[in-house]
Amino acid sequence: MMSKVFGFIGCGNMGGALAKAVSQAGYKDDILLADINKERAVSLAAEISAEPSNAEEISKSCKFIFIGVKPQVISECFDEIKDALKSRKDKPIIVSMAAGVAVSRIKELSGIDSVIRIMPNMPVAVGSGVVLATAEGVCNDDKAYFSQSMSKAGVFDWLEEKYIDAASALSGCGPAFAYMFAQALADGAVACGLPRDKAILYSAGTLLGSAKMILESGKHPEKLKDDVCSPGGSTIMGVKALEDEGMRSAAINAVISAYRRTKELG
Repeated sequence: MMSKVFGFIGCGNMGGALAKAVSQAGYKDDILLADINKERAVSLAAEISAEPSNAEEISKSCKFIFIGVKPQVISECFDEIKDALKSRKDKPIIVSMAAGVAVSRIKELSGIDSVIRIMPNMPVAVGSGVVLATAEGVCNDDKAYFSQSMSKAGVFDWLEEKYIDAASALSGCGPAFAYMFAQALADGAVACGLPRDKAILYSAGTLLGSAKMILESGKHPEKLKDDVCSPGGSTIMGVKALEDEGMRSAAINAVISAYRRTKELG
């Protein structure tokens, strides 16, 4: 089997979503896929025009090796592939997406000094996610190449590892908070007489467009909010109701609580 650039060991929800993103970024001919469920790897390979493989072959041949297994079994995963990694003359780059597992621990488990640690969130599955990344022992050219491979996943950003837990409390847990807010907005509209399917459509579309405005306008969210609020109008009264009910404080506390729990689990 000829060597490829990207190898995915674990093609579950997140691993599969990232493999699709890499394929969509123009690298579909450079992807190998492996999963404990072989049928899953074969099915995904057919979907994205990649090639099914196995963990050992990926460990021997691929430059970027994505480890898409749960944190509690990552040690076992590296036990299985460590000899294959050690046998290589050219050293690969390990890409870990295991929550709470530090770069230093990945180095220890893999015996490889070049590591990228990423924290993707659920919306990468639709190309609109957030992927946090930190790296050690990876040159700037390889970091740039990796960034390009993630271009179809959504927002991709490098940061220092010390910020990963705080950032993932926002981007990793945040979709759940956003879904709750979307549902609450829809419930409000239903209470006013709007049919449920319409309410959900308009709620989701409103959040999508609002997020796009933040990213593309370059304006602070506070300024964008003010732009919608006419003096004495409907919107400012709705804003007052949210402030009266502590929406802003509740959102802040949600992220802080998620961060504290992340540190406990780590």
